[in-house]
Amino acid sequence: MVLYRVILGLLLPVLLLIRLLRGETWADLGQRLGLAPRGMGDQRLWLHGASNGEVTSARWLIEDLLAARPGLQILITSNTRTARQMVRDWALPGVVAALAPVDLQWPTQRLLTRWQPVALISLEAELWPNRFAACAGRGLPVLLIGARMSPRSFRRWQWLPAFPTRALGFVRFASAQDDGSRRHLAALGLGTLGADFDLKAASVARLPAPDLPPRERRAGWLLAASTHDGEEAMVLDAFAAQTQFRQLILAPRHPARAAAVAALLTARKVTFNRRSTGAMPGEATVFLADSMGEMDQWYRHAGACIIGGSFADKGGHTPWEPSRFACALLHGPSTWNFGALFTALDAAGAAFPVTADSLAPALSTMTAAAQDRMALRAKAILQSKGDETGLLTQILTHSRL
Repeated sequence: MVLYRVILGLLLPVLLLIRLLRGETWADLGQRLGLAPRGMGDQRLWLHGASNGEVTSARWLIEDLLAARPGLQILITSNTRTARQMVRDWALPGVVAALAPVDLQWPTQRLLTRWQPVALISLEAELWPNRFAACAGRGLPVLLIGARMSPRSFRRWQWLPAFPTRALGFVRFASAQDDGSRRHLAALGLGTLGADFDLKAASVARLPAPDLPPRERRAGWLLAASTHDGEEAMVLDAFAAQTQFRQLILAPRHPARAAAVAALLTARKVTFNRRSTGAMPGEATVFLADSMGEMDQWYRHAGACIIGGSFADKGGHTPWEPSRFACALLHGPSTWNFGALFTALDAAGAAFPVTADSLAPALSTMTAAAQDRMALRAKAILQSKGDETGLLTQILTHSRL
């Protein structure tokens, strides 16, 4: 812990300069140094999530907390400006958004003094030793909700076991995201673990069922969602070799890569349209979804979805959203972001594990009836993983709200 503090303290001026060069304002840097808004009222909570995904998955929980405790104020911190702006755009009464303080004692103490929270809730995989220690030093409970510890992260932490063990020692209550995370966290010294809980599953399960076209209209559409470099070429090869799907939607994880993907399509003499030109899926064989915030539209069009990031060693992206839209799921071997979940989906026949070589044959077997069977099995798993019974009560109890 001492070495961590010394190194981070020495690097702080460099880190702040980098932030300035990346467009952050002096006010932004002030928040990173603990200049959070001042709290008002009798009850205030601090909730932290790394970025958009973590914070979005907890919106339903935030709304439940506000409903359960009228007058409650919640400071939501995140590491990114986009997540902060997203929370501001929600305009939830009693909710204030700020950038998270640097994980040093004095910025954290400054935030605690200004906001005066009764507890800190940290979402998913975030471990912050100085932050947790500062809260514990003031007698404030630290709660981890949906805590995740992948096999890869666990192996890395094992090189410095005292570091996570000290941080986890300040945690009053935790719920792991899955059984694997539970075992890894316990091995690193986390003693108090409630029932496993997946925030993303609960957030998706709570959404209303989408109005979907008949399966017959979707069965010929294939979506490759959130793809990374190299995955588009692999998908195009498999799509050309299979016999089931007539049209393909390519949705790169980062729209900034759209020009490179378009160049790949042009080089292969593939007829395609682009969302950035105002087009929608329909006429061309391939549709390049080079936009932000419209993924639900593409899930709605598709009968099956190839999970991006699972062939490019990125750990795979979420299966929850395509499952909500009744897409049959295919994924590659890299699934450590959702390892236990993909294992459960595969075992239930709700997802199809493939390699680059076996993708085309697998696609050729995915008739409309097969897509329906897989989608129904995935829906059942989503509902079971998203059961939030008792979580709110546990949070209210352990945070002393």
